[in-house]
Order: sequence, then structure tokens, then C-alpha cells
Amino acid sequence: MSDSKLAGQFFDAAIGLLQRVRDECAEDVEAAGALIADTVAEGGRLFAFGAGHSSLAAQDVVYRAGGLALMNLLAVPGVVGVDVMPATLGSALERVDGLAGAVLDCSPLRSGDLLVIISLSGRNALPVEMAMNARALGVKVIGVTSVAYASETTSRHVSGTYLKDHCDIVLDSKIAVGDAELTLDAIEAPFAPASTVVTSALLQAVMATAAGALAGRGIEPPLLRSGNVDGGHEWNGRVMTEYGDRIFYRR
Repeated sequence: MSDSKLAGQFFDAAIGLLQRVRDECAEDVEAAGALIADTVAEGGRLFAFGAGHSSLAAQDVVYRAGGLALMNLLAVPGVVGVDVMPATLGSALERVDGLAGAVLDCSPLRSGDLLVIISLSGRNALPVEMAMNARALGVKVIGVTSVAYASETTSRHVSGTYLKDHCDIVLDSKIAVGDAELTLDAIEAPFAPASTVVTSALLQAVMATAAGALAGRGIEPPLLRSGNVDGGHEWNGRVMTEYGDRIFYRR
């Protein structure tokens, strides 16, 4: 099989997943966008968290041209992407009981805020406890996960629960367990993960929905412009000044 045919198969698989979440998650995306709009309108702050490669989708909605300026990254040292050596330490930290509580205790999160938690499997202690503890603080939680893992894997949290069990809204990425879209007889392991593509698209759809919901209420969405277009820095400066008390990535 040619490399180009494999590339085409991956694009087809990713497009199929995007079409599926568009059609099957429309109500949840609408609800998530409305909840973010509610939080913004009521003076709350927005945060996003993801561990490992799930952090890529969280980072994609923070300080992003065309995105909401109020979205802040809730960073946990050692688990943001592959920012720690050895990289396997990040995976180990996701399974540490109590880490989420310590992170939230040291974070600016408070009642009335909203936290997006991204975890493909949703089975590790860190995202499960992050959701549980955040809701106990009065924080609304949107979970982005593959619900399939809850029926095909074992939870790694003492409660036996998954991220999906502790959220106000769940966005199901529809990613198959193992996160690999392609197989080939000559290659023993499945390959070509699509979770980052789908999860990022889901979140951008939610942000677009939130912006539209705010505009529909007569509230100008606090959006950032590209710094690479004329007037972009001036626009962003105005937005950051107006909403400075809810923006933490500048401090």
C-alpha cells in the first residue's frame, strides 16, 4: 500500500469522526457553549485543563487569535504535553491520588467559574479528582472524553468512576479505545491517532457557540485578534485591559 493511500485513509477517518461528533454531539456542544456564555455574562472565569497530549487541545483555546480572551490554562507541572523528562513521568503523575486537590488549592478557581477538563480515557485519578473537587468548589465542569473507555477499560480511580461521571456537560469525542485509526498487515501496532484533531475541533465549535450566544444577548464576546494583522495588538490590549481581572496568563 502506498504512503499516499494511508494518508488518504487517515484523512477519511478524521473527517468521518468530525462528521459524527458534529451530528451526534450537536445538543451537547450547544449546551456547553451556553454554559460558557452564562459564566462570562455572570462575571465568572474560564479555565481549561488536559494532561499529556490532551493538554494540546486545552492550550489550543488559550490566548488564541479568534478565541475567547478569558480562557486560562490550568497547568499542572509535569503533565502539560511532554514537558517533563522522562516523558513517562507525565503519565505516572496522572495516576497520583490527591494531586488534583493540591493543584486546585493553589489555583485561582472559585465558585462561579468554569473548568473544561480534557481526558481521552477519563480513567486516571487526576482528571477524575479534578472534576470531583472542582464541582465541590462550585465550579461548573465540561468534560471532553471518549465515553467508550468507560465500558471497555477499568477506572484507575479508587471510586471506580470516570471523568464523564463528574461533569455538568460531557462532550464525547467518539474516539475508539486505543486512539489509532489505521492498521496494516505489515505493522503490528495500530497507528494514526485522531484524538487531537477531533477534540480541538469540538472545543472550537463550543467556543464559536459561546461567542454567538453572548452576541445574541447583546454582549460583545471578549475575543482576541491575531497579532499579525494591523491593529491586532491594539485590539487585544483593549480586551485584556477590560477583562484583566479574569485573565491569568499574563501574570
